[in-house]
Amino acid sequence: MALVAGGSGLVGRKLLAVLLHSPEYVRVHALSRRPLPLDHPRLANRTPRFDAPFEGQLTGVRCQDAYCCLGTTIRDAGSREAMHAIDFELVMKFARFAASVGAERFAVVSAVGADIDSKNAYLRTKGEMELALETLRFRGLDIMQPSLLLGSRRSLRPLELIAQPVMMLVNPLLLGAASRFRAIDAGVVAAAMYGAARSGRRGVYRHTYDAMRALAQSATSVK
Repeated sequence: MALVAGGSGLVGRKLLAVLLHSPEYVRVHALSRRPLPLDHPRLANRTPRFDAPFEGQLTGVRCQDAYCCLGTTIRDAGSREAMHAIDFELVMKFARFAASVGAERFAVVSAVGADIDSKNAYLRTKGEMELALETLRFRGLDIMQPSLLLGSRRSLRPLELIAQPVMMLVNPLLLGAASRFRAIDAGVVAAAMYGAARSGRRGVYRHTYDAMRALAQSATSVK
């Protein structure tokens, strides 16, 4: 069984589609604030209060693999504190719950350049989250570090609408170590998360552009 948080977002929607069509999971538990506009016989959509402990609200949930696509930006959240509450505190809350219900593998969406010492608040928060997840000692921890995510969002972000076509032109110019900054399709990130869980590898892994594409290719037909 799989457990997912953030299934309504850009990567999360793609991930749910991948998981629900995979043979590995008889049940996919998806946690969301509001019901997801998705129906599938193997989907169990749970809508707990995110400001209260999950344990008392989600009785009977078990999983082997957990996937976290939670995340926001300072602009969307409204403040650094509000962003930190989601990108760090809520992610850790979900991770601890996942560990308590049996998760051995945990895959999470972070960001390229995540670093606890970064001067950028967003990247610093992602770095803090990555290090905190390591302390939970999952058998396998796979951290996806995408740059700009390509795909159709439900809420339009003007800067991203401009950046996406520009990055498609710039991508081929980013070679060698710079390739990690290439924009990447959200579907590839989702497939990479699934591929990482399927690999069965133990330990902590951070995946940037090339590694995510390799994982996605090995797991599904998603480009």
